[in-house]
Amino acid sequence: MPLTDQELDRYARHLVLREIGGPGQARIRAARVLVVGAGGLGSPCSLYLAAAGVGTLGLADDDTVSLSNLQRQILFRSADVGRTKVAAGAEALEALNPGVTVTAHPVRLTAANVMDVIAGYDLVADGTDNAATRFLLGDACFLARKPLVSAAVTGFEGQLATWTGWQPDCPCHRCLFPVPPEAAPDCAEAGVLGAAAGVMGCLQALEVLKEITGAGARMAGRLTCFDALAGTFRTVRLPKDPACPLCGQGPQIHDLSRHG
Repeated sequence: MPLTDQELDRYARHLVLREIGGPGQARIRAARVLVVGAGGLGSPCSLYLAAAGVGTLGLADDDTVSLSNLQRQILFRSADVGRTKVAAGAEALEALNPGVTVTAHPVRLTAANVMDVIAGYDLVADGTDNAATRFLLGDACFLARKPLVSAAVTGFEGQLATWTGWQPDCPCHRCLFPVPPEAAPDCAEAGVLGAAAGVMGCLQALEVLKEITGAGARMAGRLTCFDALAGTFRTVRLPKDPACPLCGQGPQIHDLSRHG
């Protein structure tokens, strides 16, 4: 379907970009993106995806809004404290852009439900805050052949990568970490600068939109590290590991059974 007059007006600044234009905006409208984790990363990521006109936006989180969230989770307002994040978040996203269909998934992703949840989406944005869920999502998206745009932030530092390990020369998350790293302190223990989470969530939304439209250079095969205190970004190449247990030449992982 051609863009409506209202869409032509709403997305006018996208349409004049040669790399996006009408065809790119149509792809954004047709896209189905799941944002996992409606926190410091998922908040700016989902807001910018909704503003950009992503046609179907899923929001998965089993938590409720607390007062301490509001320092960085800009999807919510003080009046939302005590509400489920997906209900409050869906309301905010639909108010921002009524043209976006928001689907709430008030669940914690597990090996038993993750494949069913991601099945209805083209691409997944990981904004979770624990290694177990990150590795579950990484394995599930690899098995389902769904691009996974993953962001992380702790303290003043952030990381961003896109995982498409089934594609030639593109590593998966286990090429970097074959097994989950030892438990690291969460943001309640280590702290996090709210604006640093905002930077990484916005970069995550940017990479999702690039995956959808094909604009620019993809982050697949690269890792970007952000140091808020130094004000610097550093991007490194990530080689595909031939011995990777997930995407290597002799893979040992074929399902999600090791996730319990």
